[in-house]
Amino acid sequence: MKKLKKKPDLGTWFGILCFAALGAVVGMLYLRYILPAIDAGMPKGQRVWSVLLLAAFLYSSLFLQLILHEAGHLVFGLLSGYRFSSFRVFQFMWLREGDGRVRLKKMDLAGTAGQCLMSPPDFKDGRIPVMLYNFGGALMNALTALLALCVGLLFSAESLARLGLMVFCAVGVMFALLNGLPMRTGLVSNDGRNALDIARDPAAMRAFWVQLRMNEEVSRGVRQKDMPAEWFQVPPDEEMKNGIIAALAVFACGRLMDEHRFEEADALMHPLLCMDSIPGLYKGLMRCDRMYVELITKNRPEALRGMRSKEQMKFMKAMARYPSVLRTEYAYALLAEKDGEKAAALRDKLEKQLAAYPYPGEAEAEREFADIAADKEKQHELPETV
Repeated sequence: MKKLKKKPDLGTWFGILCFAALGAVVGMLYLRYILPAIDAGMPKGQRVWSVLLLAAFLYSSLFLQLILHEAGHLVFGLLSGYRFSSFRVFQFMWLREGDGRVRLKKMDLAGTAGQCLMSPPDFKDGRIPVMLYNFGGALMNALTALLALCVGLLFSAESLARLGLMVFCAVGVMFALLNGLPMRTGLVSNDGRNALDIARDPAAMRAFWVQLRMNEEVSRGVRQKDMPAEWFQVPPDEEMKNGIIAALAVFACGRLMDEHRFEEADALMHPLLCMDSIPGLYKGLMRCDRMYVELITKNRPEALRGMRSKEQMKFMKAMARYPSVLRTEYAYALLAEKDGEKAAALRDKLEKQLAAYPYPGEAEAEREFADIAADKEKQHELPETV
């Protein structure tokens, strides 16, 4: 039977509409500010620069509104009683470590341009504040867009300052709508949808609190196997339709891996990969872990071929510098391909990545996984006893 392609959902269509509207606004600004100057006899060289300037306004506005979005989560989170854990824009991450100091690190995470993570306050009457922290990014985008509009109107209609501020305003409105209006894009909920889902479901609120606390511990260098066991309880099946709750099962797999209970982790990951509520990023990383488990246990060529699908290899290429992906590729080169030279190069790359990786506990665990693969390869090289 031919597999039908999944149609884009409402959130995807709304995102396309927002970007189309932004393009239309930029086009109108071009007609309003630049085209009249061209018609008035602007030299050809200045025409090119004026178009480049408009493009520069657009891209700088996207970058600034991204930073402001994450800053909104930070500011409104602090106002709600949350504590700073990390703040990332593209590769640059400011991270509070175990000694309490904030340090600048680098971290690549495909598919995400920024992230602000904070440690939540303790429960009070069975609840924690979630609205301002989750809506904070969209609120900051909306407020700065309004400010840009008000300031822009103070300048003359022909000034470049007004043009730049109008572009900044349009981008801010787009960010606010995409993140603030509660909806899902694909299987991923935006900030507004997350806020509502968490606020109305006590199990989701607890799962949200646990995940933020886990992140705080990871930032301090604590490994998953050393965190409270109750954080890693697999939720009941009826609650797993909620992506926030289902993520706890993914972290339970991570704890089993950290404890070197590889076959148990593999058994748990198998049904999770069939659940629509698990985000694609988690699924891709779980498939890497399952591949690694197969390599250090049964190492069956046919099973490995099935795991290294076109979709998975595309994911691994996009995440090529992520430690668990590198560790898996190292184990594959060593145990499946029997290519010592390639494996040595991948191990060297892995060690370089782990040396700069912001989470020392996870780095330690990845070195252990790589060493297990190396020990497995050495066992295969030992001559048989007569």
